[in-house]
Amino acid sequence: MAGIGFEDLLPVMADKLGGEGLMKELCNGFELLVDKEKGVITLESLREKAALLGLQDLKEDELVSMMTEGDLDGDGALNQMEFCVLMFRLSPELMEESWFWLEDALQHEQLNQHHNNTDSNSSI
Repeated sequence: MAGIGFEDLLPVMADKLGGEGLMKELCNGFELLVDKEKGVITLESLREKAALLGLQDLKEDELVSMMTEGDLDGDGALNQMEFCVLMFRLSPELMEESWFWLEDALQHEQLNQHHNNTDSNSSI
């Protein structure tokens, strides 16, 4: 029986927590892995703390690959934004769902703007 990977759990977490709750959990994950002195996730801190996120079975080359893929600014570490982007990129299903969240948020914003414009026009 194949194990369940992190990328399989992220969409489940998103469904249960919603967008805002998921982002909070991702921030908590970042805090678990961060090098407290440097304020970023380093390869060393990832190596030491990977088991906290159920990543203890990752090989060294997989950890290095994760760091390389997530390190958008090339500084050799992951800041909070890079970590969150990496988590979304590691979960293709969640990437698809995030478009629905964005679309929903935009529609909600448009309705609020329309409602506010209607209110201001009716008072003229």
